[in-house]
Amino acid sequence: MTAPSSGYDAAALVRLATDLGLMIGTAESLTGGAVASAVVTVAGASACFQGAVVSYSHEVKERVLGVPHDLLAARGAVDAEVAIAMARGARAALGVDWAVSTTGVAGPEPHDGHAVGTVFLGVSGPRGDRAERLELLGDRAQIREATVERAIDTLATQISLPANA
Repeated sequence: MTAPSSGYDAAALVRLATDLGLMIGTAESLTGGAVASAVVTVAGASACFQGAVVSYSHEVKERVLGVPHDLLAARGAVDAEVAIAMARGARAALGVDWAVSTTGVAGPEPHDGHAVGTVFLGVSGPRGDRAERLELLGDRAQIREATVERAIDTLATQISLPANA
């Protein structure tokens, strides 16, 4: 089950972050850089987008993003706490105000006891962190595409909350 979308796309995210003078970045596993790619297709993205870490392996999650080894060993990569740790790590590694992370199972087979379509997004910002669990339907490409859209929307939604502005 997925929470309703606020409707932010990459162009809206870039406008919002730029207008607020914020720098953003991504930490991506499931999406393999597709969130970053969607953002940089927007003219003017360089005003707010610092970069991305594609962390497909546990080793990169640990070494570059600082995700604790014990957490990955105990929970695996498909986990809310791992998603938050990835987003926090991206904020630190990229030196940004806000970061979003993606981790999950796009298929075609279940992974580590998680069904295809199980996705976690992490968002880290100056006022805290949050994770969101998604249960997506479709094939691998559809799950990845829906994750990209939701990650962009979730990041923009968190930035736009009055408590975070």
